[in-house]
Amino acid sequence: MITFRDVTKVLSGRAVLDGVSFNVKRGETFVIVGPSGAGKSVTLKHMVRLLTPDRGDVLVGDVTVSAAAGGELELIRERFGYLFQGGALLAWLSVAENVALPLREKTRMKNEEILERVHETLRLVGLENDGHKQPSEISGGMQKRAGLARAIIRRPEIVLYDEPTSGLDPVTSRTIDDLIDGLREELGVTSVVVTHDLHSALSIGSRIAMLHGGKIVELAPPAEFIKSSETEVRKFLESQFITKEGSWGQAR
Repeated sequence: MITFRDVTKVLSGRAVLDGVSFNVKRGETFVIVGPSGAGKSVTLKHMVRLLTPDRGDVLVGDVTVSAAAGGELELIRERFGYLFQGGALLAWLSVAENVALPLREKTRMKNEEILERVHETLRLVGLENDGHKQPSEISGGMQKRAGLARAIIRRPEIVLYDEPTSGLDPVTSRTIDDLIDGLREELGVTSVVVTHDLHSALSIGSRIAMLHGGKIVELAPPAEFIKSSETEVRKFLESQFITKEGSWGQAR
């Protein structure tokens, strides 16, 4: 579905990505973890060509997105939904108006159809009774859910999540995890999730890739990831009190 081939990106004189290669399979939830500055969000931006590799290729299906431009690039981007880290809601629009925005800007749907789709999508994220509220009137977790509704309003094939549980309490974080899982099952989307939250990664990931020093140092399903012998992986796991013998291993 998405393929990185020997992708290198240098920013401010540093190779943030250094020969990175992986593929994301259709229908899976591919999770990218790693310390701050490891290149996780940079990786996401390459998928929709907000950034272009200095070397290597990024493909979506059979199309080389890293070389696409104009109408071809626009068609590729229409296959994606993007949940930004802060939700990125427009403060002067209601929740429903925020969610409707991609349909009003990018389609010729009639108003009645748009309202129906918005209500259906708000229901998917548990906000069907909150569409009339302003972003300032809802909690941070609800803002993330509203941002997610806007990301999926056009029913994309692929949804990119940039730190979806950042700044949220543990209970709300697990609610977001459940939503990501539920949308994958209900809509059949392929998901790519960037997160610092290993509990989230282990809960929702089909496979987990860890970036460190510009390279992928581990790529494995959750049950294998927690047993990794890579030093940086072990440090990252132990920093969040996850061990090979812990409940995650038993559950998986």
